[in-house]
Amino acid sequence: MPDRFANRRLIESLDPERDHQRIMRLSSGYEFPWDYVRSLEFALFKTYCVPSISRLLAETGEFEHRPQKRYDDTALLMAELVDHGYDSPRGKEALRVVNRLHGRYDIDNDDMKYVLSTFVYEPIDWLDRFGWRPLTEQERLGAYHFYRAVGDRMAIRGVPDTYEGFRAFKREYEESRFGYSDTNRRIGQYTLDLFCSWYPLPRSWTSAAVRAMLDDRMIESFGFTPAPALVTRLAAVALRLRARAVRHLPPRRTPRLTNDPDNRTYPGYPTGYRPSDLGAP
Repeated sequence: MPDRFANRRLIESLDPERDHQRIMRLSSGYEFPWDYVRSLEFALFKTYCVPSISRLLAETGEFEHRPQKRYDDTALLMAELVDHGYDSPRGKEALRVVNRLHGRYDIDNDDMKYVLSTFVYEPIDWLDRFGWRPLTEQERLGAYHFYRAVGDRMAIRGVPDTYEGFRAFKREYEESRFGYSDTNRRIGQYTLDLFCSWYPLPRSWTSAAVRAMLDDRMIESFGFTPAPALVTRLAAVALRLRARAVRHLPPRRTPRLTNDPDNRTYPGYPTGYRPSDLGAP
C-alpha cells in the first residue's frame, strides 16, 4: 500500500523559512489540492466585504462582464508561483502580470496586505476544520514565509515579520474595515452567481450551500440572507465526511496546480499558454 503520510513526514523534515516553496508545493499541490482551491475561492470572496476593495473592482467592470475569466486569471497566476516558484522564469513572468494589473490603479497598501493575508490564513482555517489530516507547523509557517516573499516582490509594505503578527493584522483589519456597501453587494452577487454556474443543480440549492460557508460578518457585509441553519450544519457535516474518505485514498502522485482540469477560460492550460497571456487586456 502507498504510504499516505510520506509527504507529511517529508514536510516535517523541512525548514519552513528556507524550504517554504517546496512545502507550499507539496501541501497545496499533493496533500490538499481540492481544499486549497475551495478555501482560496472563499478567501477572495472575503476580500469583497471591504468597501474600498469592492468599489475598485466595481469600477473595473471585470466582475460584471468577465467573472469567470477574472477568477481563472487570479487562480492560475497564483498557481504559477506555487507550481514553478516565484523566482523561476514563469514565476517572474506571472508576478510581472500581477504587478502590471495592480499598477493601473491607486490601491491602498493595507488593502493589498490584507488580500495577501487571506492567502495565508483562510486555507489554514479551512483545513483546521475540514482537512483530512491536521496541518503541520511547517505547513503553517511555510505558507506565511511563501506569501511574505511574494508580497516583497509585489512591493507590499509593512508585512509583519512573524506569523502571529500577520494573523493579528488580518483580524484587526477585518474588525475595522468590514461593513456593508452597495458595491460589496454587487461584487458579492456576481461572485455568488459565478459559483452557482459551476454546478448542474437548482440555483436556490447552490446559493444556499455557498451562503452556508460565509460567516456572520460576511453575510452582513454583503447584505445577503443567511442560509437556513440546517443547510449550514449539513454543509459542515458533508465536508467532514469528505475529509474522512480522503484520508483513506492513496497519495496523489502528480500535483494539481496549473493543470487543474476545472479551469474554464484557458482549456488545456498550461499547454500552449504563458503567464503573460493571463489577465485583462
